[in-house]
Amino acid sequence: MDLFSEIEEPEREELKSLRKELEEANYKYYVLNMPTLSDREFDEKMHRLQDLEAQFPDMFDPKSPTQHVGSDLNVQRNNVQGTKGFETVKHKYPMLSLANSYSREEIEDWVRKLPSGVEIVCELKYDGLSISLWYEHGVLVRALTRGDGVQGDDVINNIKTIPSIPWRIERNDIPEFFELRGEVLLPWERFEALNKEREEQEEPLFANPRNAASGTLKLQDPKEVARRGLEAYLYYMLGDQLPGTTHFERLETAKQWGFHISDAIKVCKNVDEVMAYIAYWDTERKNLPVATDGIVLKVNNLAQQEELGFTAKTPRWAIAYKFPAEKQLTLLKEITYQVGRTGVVTPVANLEPVQLSGTIVQRATLHNEDFIKSLDIRPGDRVWVEKGGEIIPKIVGRADRNDEMSATPSLNDEMMYSFPTVCPECGAKLVRVEGEAAWRCPNEAGCPPQIKGKIEHFVSRKAMNIDGLGEETIDLLYQKELLHNIADIYDLKLEDIAAQERLGEKSAQNMLAGIEASKQVPWARVLFALGIRMVGETTAKKIARVYNTIDSLQEANSEQLCAIEDVGPQIAENIVAYFRDERNLAIIERLRKAGLQFEGEAAEGPQSDKLAGMSIVISGTFSQHSRDEYKALIEAHGGKNVGSVSKKTSFILAGENMGPEKRKKAEDLGIKLMTEDKFLEMIQ
Repeated sequence: MDLFSEIEEPEREELKSLRKELEEANYKYYVLNMPTLSDREFDEKMHRLQDLEAQFPDMFDPKSPTQHVGSDLNVQRNNVQGTKGFETVKHKYPMLSLANSYSREEIEDWVRKLPSGVEIVCELKYDGLSISLWYEHGVLVRALTRGDGVQGDDVINNIKTIPSIPWRIERNDIPEFFELRGEVLLPWERFEALNKEREEQEEPLFANPRNAASGTLKLQDPKEVARRGLEAYLYYMLGDQLPGTTHFERLETAKQWGFHISDAIKVCKNVDEVMAYIAYWDTERKNLPVATDGIVLKVNNLAQQEELGFTAKTPRWAIAYKFPAEKQLTLLKEITYQVGRTGVVTPVANLEPVQLSGTIVQRATLHNEDFIKSLDIRPGDRVWVEKGGEIIPKIVGRADRNDEMSATPSLNDEMMYSFPTVCPECGAKLVRVEGEAAWRCPNEAGCPPQIKGKIEHFVSRKAMNIDGLGEETIDLLYQKELLHNIADIYDLKLEDIAAQERLGEKSAQNMLAGIEASKQVPWARVLFALGIRMVGETTAKKIARVYNTIDSLQEANSEQLCAIEDVGPQIAENIVAYFRDERNLAIIERLRKAGLQFEGEAAEGPQSDKLAGMSIVISGTFSQHSRDEYKALIEAHGGKNVGSVSKKTSFILAGENMGPEKRKKAEDLGIKLMTEDKFLEMIQ
């Protein structure tokens, strides 16, 4: 190998490494909703990769991240068509990404390079999930995610839960077909409420509204999507024979047709007007109800857009300016540890107070031991705290310890960081389950935060809904040794409660009335209240439909539990482990004697033999009943539920968004597809 090749080799390796890293980052951002790089870090690495590919043209690869947009489809990893439960459809027009800029100088340069006299439309860049809406004869027929830019998942049933998106347009002046593109968002208020729910359940928090919106839009249950309260802003219209010759005119037309178009859009005549728009919204955007992370600039004239054309993955007639994330340097005074309801030990950074995005930040989660080690931070360091598009303050790095202004050397020299080996609350030895990042306290029955956390969860509004038993009261009754577990609630006596400070007889009477009323709470909510790890409110309902008594659930094995929609191996194992614990069984027996509802509606016997001898596959989503309810109906009429299509399959009960693999196999084998209405007509 000659000297020149030896010099080239490290850069070729860097090129390969960057491709791999950016593909991984794309997958985690679009598919898993778990971003590992900031937008700026991603773009900087992408620009470096573009430079290296220009330097080494012999290493061109059409699959490189520089040649395609990130994908929210699972086809890249799981070798399946689209995301589970959604049909994958090819876009009529490719959905490309935008070139990003982080400096106003670059924006000024881009504007000045455009032909003289070009109008620029400035819009807010909403931080959500891209969506493409297809309308035929005024009726919404498709709602596609960006996917890989060429094809996307059809999430029309979930999109229909967004009130601002019309299903039908009753007008005579609309074309036969048109497409509207926009962004699906979760407003700040709904985002905070959702994260509060997840925090109470000790589920991972969404880092930002974009992740929350993306995760919500790919849920299989439209009712849950509707409950979360998504919103949408639309910003581009495509199709033949559309009215108007400019982008702005078309958006005004879409607004007249009833679509949600932002009032913040402005046509600018020159670079000064563009820069004034950016300066105004850099501050004002903080008062908006939804997340924004920049400004989008588009050439207004549609003919000029066409003339300017596209690169492999971006239009030349548009560019995005990203607002810089707000970041401050402050002192990490100490790391403390919180123990949650399920025993997870979470490190918390206690900071010198610093102002970010209009709020004072004093604490930030450090997630787990691996996170702390990856940043190499210790008490006494000066750390960078960022908010930006994130509503949750996060530590993103530390200052150089050699800088005399950046740290407290005496602390750094003497206090090397190490995660505790015992629970900070009860002293039990911590355990770390293989495959998990968190350390956990196993002392469920003797660790105060776990005991009180389980009681708080049990009495919460969506569980047993017992008024008068708030966090402070539970702590008081625990300290007085009146509450040790959830079953003790039903042994509380009027005189014991009334004797406590801040309570009295009236409070005691109200509390006991709430406890008595909780005995009528239905079985599904009781199951949720038990606090089994990862069994949330929706999952508990689905389990309770299949297992209508606690005794039948107790006898179920992991394989049987995994057959329930949304119950995976980890949830199934948590349920089995819960019922293996003798302490839990003793508590359940006490709750049973107290009169709680451990049984749902009695399972009905066979209603008919109309489906006797038939093997039926269910695929898709349905409007009149849930999948579990249809499974119950099939069994009630003598049929058998099967999970895969084969020659023995009698027919497929096919809902909307039927899986493409099952559809193709049914066609190959000549298996009949039956609609929801036809099936109900058949069994009735």
